[in-house]
Amino acid sequence: MWEESAGSEYFPEGTGFNSMQNNDYTIQDDEWDRDLLLDPAWEKQQRKTFTAWCNSHLRKAGTGIENIEEDFRNGLKLMLLLEVISGERLPKPDRGKMRFHKIANVNKALEYITSKGVKLVSIGAEEIVDGNIKMTLGMIWTIILRFAIQDISVEETSAKEGLLLWCQRKTAPYRNVNVQNFHVNWKDGLALCALIHRHRPDLIDYAKLNKDDPLGNLNLAFDVAEKYLDIPKMLDAEDIINSPKPDERAIMTYVSCFYHAFAGAEQAETAANRICTILGVNQENESLMEEYEKLASQLLEWIRRMTPWLENKSPETTMAAMRGKLEDFRDYRRQHKPPKVQEKCQLEINFNTLQTKLRISNRPAFMPSEGRMVSDITSAWTGLEQAEKGYEEWLLIEIRRLERLNHLAEKFQMKATSHQGWSVGKDSVLSQKDYESCSLTEVRALLRKHEAFESDLAAHQDRVEQIAAIAQELNELDYHAASSINERCQGICDQWDQLGTLTQKRRENLERTEKLLETIDQLFLEFSKRSAPFNNWMEGAMEDLQDMFIVHTVDDIQSLISAHDQFKATLPEADCERQAILSIYTEVQKIAQSYGISPNLTNPYSDITPTEIGLKWDKVKKLVPQRNSILQEELARQHANERLRRQFAAQANIIGPWIQTRMEEIGRSSVDIGGSLEDQMSQLKQFEQVIINYKSNIDKLEGDHQHIQESLVFDNKHTNYTMEHIRVGWEQLLTTIARTINEIETQILTRDAKGISQQQMNEFRQSFTHFDRVLCPFVSLCISLCPSVSLCKKKGGMETDDFRACLISMGYDLGESEFARIMSLVDPNGSNKVTFQTFVDFMTRETSDSDTSEQVLASFKILAADKPFILLEELRRELPPEQAEYCISRMPLYNGPDGVPGALDYTAFSTALYGESDL
Repeated sequence: MWEESAGSEYFPEGTGFNSMQNNDYTIQDDEWDRDLLLDPAWEKQQRKTFTAWCNSHLRKAGTGIENIEEDFRNGLKLMLLLEVISGERLPKPDRGKMRFHKIANVNKALEYITSKGVKLVSIGAEEIVDGNIKMTLGMIWTIILRFAIQDISVEETSAKEGLLLWCQRKTAPYRNVNVQNFHVNWKDGLALCALIHRHRPDLIDYAKLNKDDPLGNLNLAFDVAEKYLDIPKMLDAEDIINSPKPDERAIMTYVSCFYHAFAGAEQAETAANRICTILGVNQENESLMEEYEKLASQLLEWIRRMTPWLENKSPETTMAAMRGKLEDFRDYRRQHKPPKVQEKCQLEINFNTLQTKLRISNRPAFMPSEGRMVSDITSAWTGLEQAEKGYEEWLLIEIRRLERLNHLAEKFQMKATSHQGWSVGKDSVLSQKDYESCSLTEVRALLRKHEAFESDLAAHQDRVEQIAAIAQELNELDYHAASSINERCQGICDQWDQLGTLTQKRRENLERTEKLLETIDQLFLEFSKRSAPFNNWMEGAMEDLQDMFIVHTVDDIQSLISAHDQFKATLPEADCERQAILSIYTEVQKIAQSYGISPNLTNPYSDITPTEIGLKWDKVKKLVPQRNSILQEELARQHANERLRRQFAAQANIIGPWIQTRMEEIGRSSVDIGGSLEDQMSQLKQFEQVIINYKSNIDKLEGDHQHIQESLVFDNKHTNYTMEHIRVGWEQLLTTIARTINEIETQILTRDAKGISQQQMNEFRQSFTHFDRVLCPFVSLCISLCPSVSLCKKKGGMETDDFRACLISMGYDLGESEFARIMSLVDPNGSNKVTFQTFVDFMTRETSDSDTSEQVLASFKILAADKPFILLEELRRELPPEQAEYCISRMPLYNGPDGVPGALDYTAFSTALYGESDL
């Protein structure tokens, strides 16, 4: 209870007001005040101020006073003054005019003052009845303190301190005003003008005031206050200016009238500010919701456009077309996808931030429109990546298939052309009946010739089988021109069967005729038998030396080089065979010369001539070095491919473990407790910068990977890391660091918004971490980068039993019903898992307060002057234009029986803000 005594400046120290408790607003000036106890100027100021103050209240009862020490002597107007300012009824006064009647009335007034907790020391009814001016003024000051100043409260201060703090805050922005007391700081009149201008800038042009004109400033303030604010003129400007120290109580009395005059405006301003703040939060949240819907729609539309393209696996018939598709896919990977990865990550961060802000402001959680949930976007993104992986694998397989098909097709055409060139005219020769008119020698020659042909035919059997095998493989690999290949192959096979039939038939005819023909030239026969295989060997050698090949490794080409070296090793033996064959023909010429036979003899058994053997042998010797050069060039190319493999592997074997290490560091930082959230944020920001700076290594590896693909290198035994592993690891690393930073930012936002101390946040995290165990959240990525990585212990959320144990460890006495209530708050969806953010939200609700729909409803009620509805003009007058229009557009019409046209229902609007009802 506040207590005050009257007359501290009217009595010596130790009596009267100086003996009151907690009289802190007079102690500092007691010594200075005692020097002015008998100052007439001081008494004059209080007399005028207190008289005006009393009249400002008595006029409400239709009366007033002129002489303060005379008009209160009978006690009647004193009792009336107390009834007016307190709103209470005092005992019925005595109407007699005798002295004891007056004393009785004054005593009733003093007893009422005492009943309000005011101690009156040395003030008695007799002094008031006798017209003692000092006692009368002291009594009036006591009344002013109790009924005009006591109830002033600003930030837990009261009385003089509260009134002084209110003045300081209202005048702080004004030049030449520095309110530190209630005497000398008010002499120039600027403080009073500043108070009026702060609340009613339309009444005074403060910029035109002059500090050097205190008389004009004071009179302007007095006149404006009396005319527009209904505050009577209680002070005299000349008295204030001429007094070294104006009377503090007179000025406090006058200034308190300004406080009460403007108190209603202060309350409305506070209510309007609260509404503006709450509506601003709601507008910001709605803006974030619209932005999320827009970004989610754009990202999903891009995924829907890209997925069919990646799923289109229509094969091409040429390598150029397939390489074009591969280049389009690379452009997609390098240019189109990376920005969308960033958009997806930013979308998830914006969604988490929005949900946190809604929880902090006690708004309902945001539910995106159907098909735009974060899970929907994640599912669509997963489908895109699966289609992307399948498309890349299909491209590489298809390129290999086309490369193999082109090689086989060219090989088929070469062998088929060679065989058909060999078989031209063979059927007509075999169909001849020249043996019917030949001599025995000629028949034998024809028989030997036919035997040589059969040898040649047998030698071509392998070639025909090779042609058929190549055609079959082309059909199995779905070659686009398989029909023409099959047609040509079938023609060759039919011709081969026909040749076999004709050959068999001619042999039978020759053998039947052979019995009649005995003479035969053994030398020509020998030449024929040896030259035909040798000629076939040379043709096969030329064919092999010109044969096309395809290899993918150094070992493959070295195998071909080894085979070529073995072939070269057989050339001396073949040269001996050639010379032996040519020596047979030379022997025939010698015999012909010896026995006078014509030198133009021809071999009846074979069409092969020594000249032909010589030309083919020269061609074989020419093709050998050419083949050697081609093999060496291919060896050099395979060595270059091997260098590309080793170069890529060297970088990948560094980058892969680096990504794994960063993921483990981020994982540890997200579960370890140490330091403040700001320290963790700083550490994560350092991690993020390190990761961003490492991007150049990924780009260089992408360049090396492109060179490898352009060189058609498809495997790499020097590393277990593929470019796909590195890409996935890098994208998950970027996403993980961004999500972890967002989680810490969310914790900081929650801590600051809810007033949670760092120690409380650490205790929450320590309790959560103790009961949160099993697997590292990055274990899938770690295993993909390194199969030997070990498992961690954190799982990112407590199950129901873990959460119960955590609450019990923190001192909660849980019954089944109480625990069920808590679970309905932290796990409304019944997932049986409590995340750290949900745990923090629950603990903050247990330890702090926040704005509610009741507070908003109370603020609107103030603006509506206690009406159950509010009008458009009231909203536009009290709120900023943007906030007012926001309320008007969303607030429903009031349907109550006491409503007026255009009335709005602020109760329904306030509850809808917090999800307690629907508009």
